[in-house]
Amino acid sequence: MPLWLQAFGWGAIAGGALVLGAAIAWRWTVPPRIVSFVMAFGAGVLISALAFELVGEAQKAGGLVPTAGGFLVGAVTYVGANAILARKGAQHRKRSGGQQPSESDAAGSGNAIALGALLDGIPESVVLGLGLVAGGTVNPAVLVAIFISNVPEGLSSTAGMKNAGRSSRYVFALWGGIALASGLAALIGYSLLADASGVTVAFITAIAAGAILAMVADTMIPEAFERQHMFTGLIAALGFLAAFVVHTVSA
Repeated sequence: MPLWLQAFGWGAIAGGALVLGAAIAWRWTVPPRIVSFVMAFGAGVLISALAFELVGEAQKAGGLVPTAGGFLVGAVTYVGANAILARKGAQHRKRSGGQQPSESDAAGSGNAIALGALLDGIPESVVLGLGLVAGGTVNPAVLVAIFISNVPEGLSSTAGMKNAGRSSRYVFALWGGIALASGLAALIGYSLLADASGVTVAFITAIAAGAILAMVADTMIPEAFERQHMFTGLIAALGFLAAFVVHTVSA
C-alpha cells in the first residue's frame, strides 16, 4: 500500500476513535466518574507519547534549537486559537456535565465547538503522517496513544453536547468530519514533508507536540479533575506508564 494512503488511513483510524467515544456516549449514559477516569488515563498516555516519541525523537533528528522553537510555537499558537474559540462558546467542549452552552445560550457556539474539536485533533494526526516520513511506518506507540486519548475525548464531549440539547445529526456529523479531517491532516503531513530535512521534520513535529501538550492541560485535565480530584495524578501516571511500556516493547 502506498505510504500516502497509509498516512490517510492511520489518521482516519485515530480520528475514528472520536466517533467510537461519541457512539458510546450517545447510546448509554456513562457515569461521570468513569468519563473522568478514562480522560485522566488518556492525558497520561499522551504526555508519555510526547516525551518519548515526539519531542525526544525530534531532538535527536534536528537538534535542540528547532525542537524547542517548534514546541513553543505550537503551544502559543494553540493557546491563542483556543482563547479565541473559548470566547465564542467552545471553552467547555470536552466537558461531560452541564458546562457546555446550548445554541440558545450562546449563538454560534456550535460552530465554535466544531472548530475547537478540529483544533484539538489536527496536531495529533499530523504527527502520524510525520512518523511515516521519518521511519517509513506509523509509530505504534503514538497511534495507540492518540487512539486511547481520542475515545474519552469523543465520549466526554458528546455527553456534554447531549446535555446541551444538540442533535444526533450535529454530533455525528461533527465527529465524522473530524475523523475525515484527521486522515487528511496525516496525509498532508506526509505529502508536504516527504522530502524535508531532518531539521524541518523536527520543527514541525515539535510544533504539533507543543499544541498537544497545551490541549491536554487546557481541555483534558480539567474534565478529569472535575470528578477524580486527588486521584487525577495517579490515574494519569498509570496512563503514562502504560504508554511507556508500549514505547519500550515496540522500540
